[in-house]
Amino acid sequence: MPTTTLPKRRESRGDQRRHQIFKSLHDCILAKGYVKTTLADVAEGAGMSASHLLYYFKGKEDILEQYFDSVSVRFMARIAEFSSQEPRVQIQSLADFWFKGETSTIKEIGFMLECFGAAVNDDVLRITKAEFDESCKAHLVDIFQASPAVFMESTKDAAEISYALMIGLRSAVYFDSDINLDEAHRLFLNSILSMSGHT
Repeated sequence: MPTTTLPKRRESRGDQRRHQIFKSLHDCILAKGYVKTTLADVAEGAGMSASHLLYYFKGKEDILEQYFDSVSVRFMARIAEFSSQEPRVQIQSLADFWFKGETSTIKEIGFMLECFGAAVNDDVLRITKAEFDESCKAHLVDIFQASPAVFMESTKDAAEISYALMIGLRSAVYFDSDINLDEAHRLFLNSILSMSGHT
C-alpha cells in the first residue's frame, strides 16, 4: 500500500516572527548576557517595538523558556539520530556533536552557561533542563548497555559520570585558558571509549 507524504506546513508569519525574536534574544545574550538584556533590546533586534513583541511572548523570561525548550528538542532529535549506530560510533558522534558541532564555539558554550544560570531561579527552565539532562543520560545508558564492558557495575552510574564529564569539559573550555575544544573532545572521547570497553 503506497504511503502518502504530506506536504510540509509552511511557516506562518507568526512562526517567522517568533524565530526572529528567538534569534534576537540569542544574539543579545551573546553580546551582553541574559541579565543585562532588556525586552527593548530583544524587540529592537527583531525589528519591532516592545509592545508588538508582547503580542508573541509574555516577557523576556517567556522568550528564553520557549527558546530553550525548542533548542533542547532539536538537540535531542540530533542525538537520537545516532542511536542506530554501533556503540563505538555513537560515542564518536556524541563527542563530535558536543565538542566539534555548530553549538561548540566558545560563544555558544557561553550562551549555554547563561541559560543554565537563568534556570537556577526559573522553574520552567529548570524543568526543561532536567528533562534534557535525563534524556541525554538515558541515551548514554543505552550506549553502555550495548558496549563490551562498563568500568563500574551500574550503566546508570557510568552515564551520570559521562554526562558530568561532558558538561564539565564544555564549561572548562569557556573558563580555563589551558584547555581548548580539541583537547576537551579528545579527553571526552578517550574517557568514554575506555569506560565502555572500546579500547
